[in-house]
This record gives sequence, C-alpha cells and structure tokens, in this order.
Amino acid sequence: MGVKAKKAMKKSLKKASAQPPALLSGSKTEDVDFLPLEGGPGHKLPVEKPSKSASTVLYIGRIPHGFYEKEIEGYFSQFGTIKRLRIARNKRVRLWKFLLFSNLQVAKIVAETMHNYLLFEHLLQVHLIPPEHVHPKIWKGFNYRYKPLDRVQVQRKNHNKERTLEEHKKLVNGIMQRDKKRRKKIEAAGIDYECPDIVGDTQAVPKKIRFDEE
Repeated sequence: MGVKAKKAMKKSLKKASAQPPALLSGSKTEDVDFLPLEGGPGHKLPVEKPSKSASTVLYIGRIPHGFYEKEIEGYFSQFGTIKRLRIARNKRVRLWKFLLFSNLQVAKIVAETMHNYLLFEHLLQVHLIPPEHVHPKIWKGFNYRYKPLDRVQVQRKNHNKERTLEEHKKLVNGIMQRDKKRRKKIEAAGIDYECPDIVGDTQAVPKKIRFDEE
C-alpha cells in the first residue's frame, strides 16, 4: 500500500468517525449493534433463541438386569458429573431410572449417544425429560440404595425349618409323586434306565420335628 492510499484511508476514517451513527446506518442507533471501523452500514447480532428444554433430567429405560445404581453411576459418569441418580421400583420389580446431570449440553449428548444403544442384548431408551414433565417429588428418596433379595437364603431357611409329622408326610408324598412322574417320562421316551430308590421314603420321622404340646 502506497503513501497516497494510506493518507486516503486516514481521511475516510476521520470522516466516518465525525459522522453520526444514524447517517451511516440509515436508521436509528438503537437498531444497530456495532459499526465497522472502515465505515459503511451497521450490523446487528443474531438473536439467540432460548432453549426449548432447560432440563437436565434423563429417563433411561430397558436397563438389563443387574445394571443398578452403582453400575449406572460408574458407566454414565464418563460423560459428565451426575448430580442425582434414582431407580424407582414397584412390587413387580419394574424399574424407572432417572439421571440428573449438572450440564444441559452433557445431558443432550448422553440422550443422543445412548438412545437405542445395545447393552447386554437390551436397546437402551434414553430421553431428555422436558421441565414441565419433571415431577416435583421425582428425587424423593434418591439416596436409597437397593439391596437385592437373597433368594438362596430364603429357600435354605424354608427347607431347614422345623416341621410337624403331618407337614413331613406331605413333603415326602410330594417327593414320591414327582419321582413317579419322572419314571413314567423316562419309560415313555423308551430309555432303559433303572431309577435308584429314594432313601428315607419309608422313614416317618424327619431330622427335625416340632411336637405340639398338649
């Protein structure tokens, strides 16, 4: 750029700074957000539309069995900070999972990434819940940690309980009837097999008997 061009640019800048903004833009100054240094019409900044969903609560469905609070928190914490986590249960062991992230963008990324994600032969259903659909009591008791029922211990306790003579006879009769059905199925299948006899089927007294006091 030559000396004359530099002088001409300085003159044009001085003229532009001396003129009022309304003359440059051809409109009111309130309608202009900023003016270019080299002169010319003003420009307006694009108006950012407010986000439709400002909620960071996620619903997660189709979680596989055994994937509970500890596993969900460990898996989804790779995306961002989890503020709250709750798995709602009912008597039929149906589960509803809710996650609360600290960042809206993180929650959107999780919903887009993990929706229809195959996890242990289950397609996860992940949705961002709108603010108007978030129940006010959704986080009530969210610190509760579920303890699964030990069914083996329940069956062991039921098997080793003390029985009366009538209860013991009923138990032995049920075992004998199931054994007869098993023998008939083996014979019907044409299998030549001699089933061993059940030991103690004629014994009337079990190991533990509760006698009713008269």
